[in-house]
Amino acid sequence: MSKNIVSEVIYETPMEKQDIEIVERKGIGHPDSIADGLAEEISRDLSRMYLKKHDRILHHNTDEVQIVGGQADPKFGGGEILEPIYVLLAGRATTDVNGKRLPYKTTALTAAEEYLDKTCTHLDVDEGLMLDCRISKGSVDLQEVYDTSRQNANDTSFGVSYAPLSETENIALEAERFINGPLKKELPEVGQDVKVMAVRKKDEINLTIAVAIIDYLTPDEDHYKNVIEETKEKVKDHVSDMTSRDINIMLNTADNYEKGIYYLTVTGLSMENGDDGSVGRGNRANGLITPFRPMSMEAAAGKNPVTHIGKLYNIAAKEIAQQIYQEEKDSVHDVYIRLVSQIGRSICEPQVASIQLVVEEDAHKNTKFDNIEAITEDYLDNIFDLKDRLLKDEITVF
Repeated sequence: MSKNIVSEVIYETPMEKQDIEIVERKGIGHPDSIADGLAEEISRDLSRMYLKKHDRILHHNTDEVQIVGGQADPKFGGGEILEPIYVLLAGRATTDVNGKRLPYKTTALTAAEEYLDKTCTHLDVDEGLMLDCRISKGSVDLQEVYDTSRQNANDTSFGVSYAPLSETENIALEAERFINGPLKKELPEVGQDVKVMAVRKKDEINLTIAVAIIDYLTPDEDHYKNVIEETKEKVKDHVSDMTSRDINIMLNTADNYEKGIYYLTVTGLSMENGDDGSVGRGNRANGLITPFRPMSMEAAAGKNPVTHIGKLYNIAAKEIAQQIYQEEKDSVHDVYIRLVSQIGRSICEPQVASIQLVVEEDAHKNTKFDNIEAITEDYLDNIFDLKDRLLKDEITVF
């Protein structure tokens, strides 16, 4: 194989059969997810601007967004923002071509404002937030490596992922998406800042969920308590069909009604009141944080979609693993993929593409290694298609 593909069988207990599993999902309104979302949206809009003006995506990386929490005074029936949230947009971009200035800052600020308006629906972006764009020109050597005609790796790095998601992983992911999706129609008091921690102990799954409640939609303590109980019931009803295991749901466990402590917010966001956020501290490219699985420390959000291994190889590893599992699930429990690049070398030719298959003993006799390696090689040959899919918003990276 020309792609340095190495596939092997490993004998270990499949994730579904292990006694303990821990999975975390930070929702779209968590400050780390907001940072990821801003970084990614800015990168995509810069890419579109570069394509429109110069028919190719120029060098940029906008994966250094920082959020500094503000100060708020939430109260039942409606509180107020005391100090705005501060958002720093940082990173590198191509700022001019042949001496002609490009609207990179305008593009970045517009992308950020539109993303916040769409995602943080109870936040007044003009009054409750300060946007500071410090994106500037990148170094000459990295711009040379970025040359889109060669499409060489910008770094010596790696991407890693796996398939399939376990029941617990799917439940953690779906619980947050349900709360930040269909549940809003029935319980608009629930804000966007949601965090789910799933802990499975053998056949018992405990979901500890934090949901920010919006104060001006919540007139009093009894209303708050009713929203919490209804949220519990509706989430349990929604995810119970995904497993035969027992599910326990605990919501806003830091509340203390006797002491008057409630997770009440003005905007539905914890970043209104001192909670900070950074790109790369949240979900991995598959939307989860999974300490029982291999993970990359790289943030996919905000990295350019042409040469940046931290984005492309983490997405590629996830999708290759999914394809292999779909074709080999009769004999394979888990698929683990690791792709390693070398700076200056073509992205479609990694130093190594490692495929590990978790199977039952002797099951490897039915495993089609040639097919598995062919799937991987074909994907790598077409890895540049990821750029177009990202710009069409067909792929999520957190």
